[in-house]
Amino acid sequence: MAQHRREDDMDRVDEGSDREADRETDGERGRRASDTRARILATAERLFAEHGLYAVSNRRIAEEAGQGNNAAVGYHFGTRNDLLRAIVRAHTEPVECRRSSMAAELEEDAGVRDWVHCLVVPVTEHLASLGSPTWYARFSAQVRIDPASRSMMSDEALEAPSLRRVLVGLDRRLPQLSAHTRKARGEMSGHVLVQMCAERERALAQGEAPEAGWDRFAAELVDALVGLWTAPETAPAAPAS
Repeated sequence: MAQHRREDDMDRVDEGSDREADRETDGERGRRASDTRARILATAERLFAEHGLYAVSNRRIAEEAGQGNNAAVGYHFGTRNDLLRAIVRAHTEPVECRRSSMAAELEEDAGVRDWVHCLVVPVTEHLASLGSPTWYARFSAQVRIDPASRSMMSDEALEAPSLRRVLVGLDRRLPQLSAHTRKARGEMSGHVLVQMCAERERALAQGEAPEAGWDRFAAELVDALVGLWTAPETAPAAPAS
């Protein structure tokens, strides 16, 4: 009887060890999958930034990410739109965190410059934190020229509560502008922000040394956008739809 009990105890120990080994194996698989996703994401962002959204195949992304299986991109991310959305989310989350902290410090009666600062600086601070070279600003510029991808990126950005609060705060400070003009200037602001960041990012990647650092660049960008938003409205009223 004692011998049987010892054998049963050993069996339970062995079963427990097997389960622990299985858990470790699952953990290792999860880490490998996470590392693979990160490599694919970084590679796709770089290639899209350098060559455009439609000049880069999933096969090329997989190869340059060191994946032997050409189907790796689809396996880990699904469709091309899913991959683009994953890249956008990887950056909008830290930007949202920065903007949320800044927006929380603003009073509802903050001025135009305060709201524009809160719009611009979280983006430039995030880009600066990535070091050099970076590709996200140039990736964003590529997305903006594709209507479907641009709509997706806009939807993702507007999911962020702090961005919605900043846009509402800015809108309230500009009652003198018509709805049509506010919408048009919003489009202009987005274009200027993305394109100027992309140009600076490109210069840094090519080894050029801009005179100003990211902080000075952001301040100059805020100045320009405040001027854009506060310029008087002189265009004829848009026709009623």
